[in-house]
Amino acid sequence: MVALNTPKVGFSFTAKDFNLLGVDNKYYTLSDCCGKNGLIVMFICNHCPYVQSIISNLVSDVDQLKKDYQVNTVAIMSNDVNKYPEDSFENMINFAKENKFTFPYLIDSTQKIAKEYGAVCTPDFFGFNSNLNLCYRGRFNDTKKEKVQSYEVGSSDLFQAMKFIAETGNSPIDQKSSIGCSIKWSNSTG
Repeated sequence: MVALNTPKVGFSFTAKDFNLLGVDNKYYTLSDCCGKNGLIVMFICNHCPYVQSIISNLVSDVDQLKKDYQVNTVAIMSNDVNKYPEDSFENMINFAKENKFTFPYLIDSTQKIAKEYGAVCTPDFFGFNSNLNLCYRGRFNDTKKEKVQSYEVGSSDLFQAMKFIAETGNSPIDQKSSIGCSIKWSNSTG
């Protein structure tokens, strides 16, 4: 398992549209997922220890962002499920239920969307303002692969960045790269 850091991204990037199947067996597009004051597009998977270490805190934070700041979230799983069956659609359904997801969890079976966004790892966070301009490409917090025992909702880098974006529409100055497991590309796509 290779740990990768997200690259610095030019903030002229705008959110790319998609039409992907969710764990609720409905298809979602970008416009279905947008919040009034912003959107988090995150690339995650079920088996990654980096994702597993933050998932309960992440769910709490994005729920609070939606409630208090009208920032929505969508999660996309782009790993090759043939090589990593623990990331299968069926297991995505279970992972979403176990972790009480209140946001769409979508499968990117062709890996096209991950490539269009330039996603490199799980977790990989893209924070957009209300105009769908990229304003944040950073980490959740400084947690690596260990679960945090005590966590205060709203204390993560991601939460603070998206709160700032929702209030101002601008990019926060201090952004630290996310770290995680590499996206598991299929041989036919990359």
